[in-house]
Amino acid sequence: MTLQKRRAEDQAVKDAPSKRANSSSATPAPAGKKQSSLLAWAKPKQAAEPSATTTTAAADDSTTIVRAKPDILKALSDDKKELLQLEQDTMDATWLRALQTELTKPYFFELKKFLKQEELDKKTIFPPQADIYSWSRFTPLPNVRVVILGQDPYHDFNQAHGLCFSVKKPVRPPPSLVNMFKLLEKDAPGFQIPGHGYLETWARQGVLMVNAAMTVQAHKANSHKGRGWEKLLDAVIKTINEQRRNVVFLLWGKDAQSKGALINKTKHLVLQSVHPSPLSAHRGFFDCQHFSKANKYLEESGLTPIDWNSLIGDTS
Repeated sequence: MTLQKRRAEDQAVKDAPSKRANSSSATPAPAGKKQSSLLAWAKPKQAAEPSATTTTAAADDSTTIVRAKPDILKALSDDKKELLQLEQDTMDATWLRALQTELTKPYFFELKKFLKQEELDKKTIFPPQADIYSWSRFTPLPNVRVVILGQDPYHDFNQAHGLCFSVKKPVRPPPSLVNMFKLLEKDAPGFQIPGHGYLETWARQGVLMVNAAMTVQAHKANSHKGRGWEKLLDAVIKTINEQRRNVVFLLWGKDAQSKGALINKTKHLVLQSVHPSPLSAHRGFFDCQHFSKANKYLEESGLTPIDWNSLIGDTS
């Protein structure tokens, strides 16, 4: 062996421990993620949403939670994989994991076949496909502190985006949301009515806002009622009831109140009133104090109250 080669080998041995130490402490680069064609055409034009593969703060303001997304398509036939691709791509990882058994039940495949036929028949469906499960991405399961239930999405253009009662900017707040704001003026100290009806800042604080029917045909209210979405909502409520504690459920109107039977009232707080619709709000909604009662319960449970006035500072 030549002297030059000997020196090179000696130097390599000397450098090895340093290289191993640097290698073990390095942070691997994140793998690239291929965006589906669905999300490419249907991505909401709002502020950036949380990724469906969730990295989020826990509801008790403690450590960061990271949830890997399960593959719910793995054991399915090709036709069923196609039906559930939207859920795999756009549902938050924590909710996808909690609901994966529900999503593969016969009724849900029938619902997805119905929606596919609506699409083939050139029906306009709201919200856009990528927004149907935005409630899950804005409010992952570990973050849920308050639940507000709606009926079905708004059925006009540029309104529905997956959060019940909420509308995209710059659409003016619909009448039910206006009445919610009127209650907040009385019930939440310092609340100012915002110039929009986009409730994202509530959702990010842990207010889960979800409709009983998660889709609707354009200009046809309740057109997707009874197709199977209500069973999925039941599964959502049961999951919260079982896996979370000290959640406030705001049940407005008879349809929402019927879900109260799924909730353990010794573990959670259930508040009931008439619906905020102009047809019923005058029968007690404006005096129900639900927003202040929700925060009082959260504080007494050692949890951070909701900043209902956060909408006024939302510049997204």
